[in-house]
Amino acid sequence: MNPNYTLKDLDQSIVVEPKVEASAAVIWLHGLGADGHDFEGILPQLGLPTNHAIRFVFPHAPVQPVSVNGGMAMRSWYDILSMNIADRVDIAGLEKSSAVLMELIEQQIALGIPANKIVLAGFSQGGLVALHTGLNFSESVAGVLALSTYYPEPCFEEASLKNQALPILMAHGTYDQVIALKVAEDSRNFLESKGFNVEWHTYPMEHQVCMPEIELISAWLQAKLIS
Repeated sequence: MNPNYTLKDLDQSIVVEPKVEASAAVIWLHGLGADGHDFEGILPQLGLPTNHAIRFVFPHAPVQPVSVNGGMAMRSWYDILSMNIADRVDIAGLEKSSAVLMELIEQQIALGIPANKIVLAGFSQGGLVALHTGLNFSESVAGVLALSTYYPEPCFEEASLKNQALPILMAHGTYDQVIALKVAEDSRNFLESKGFNVEWHTYPMEHQVCMPEIELISAWLQAKLIS
């Protein structure tokens, strides 16, 4: 993989158009080792109104070596340097994927969707990229949906404070063995210490999503993009 990849270097994103002309968008990033199809199947479970105008975009991460997996190449938004994921973060890799996500936002803006009608969503690795991008994009997006993820302090830039009003929804499993609940809680506490308003929910699950969480996501998306 080209170490300086851009959006044009990645596989084409999966795009699910609404039945009416799109006036909003959700860009949803998958986790380590998955692909853009991972959350495509969640759409029917969201139970959105049949006439909703939300375009869903599911990008594919680049295929690149992952250190904790012995250097095995797989779809990854950035390298995982240690099993203690919050201790060592591949900031350079995170920045590259964040730049790609910014390209995707700009693409939607060029298609007529304003930034304040674009939600960034992500699971696990994808959630960190979504958070980092939402905090640092030049305009304020409609919100960030951060699922089973984290945001370590070394990722933060003071310039992010320009988007301090960014709506953030974080949801996490109490039995998550991939990203421990405490790591996610520390991330929430750190963001709140910087003045961000984080809506926080936990569920009795592992590193996954569950139906009550999907119902929450549906209501949150509708409030941000339809109401």
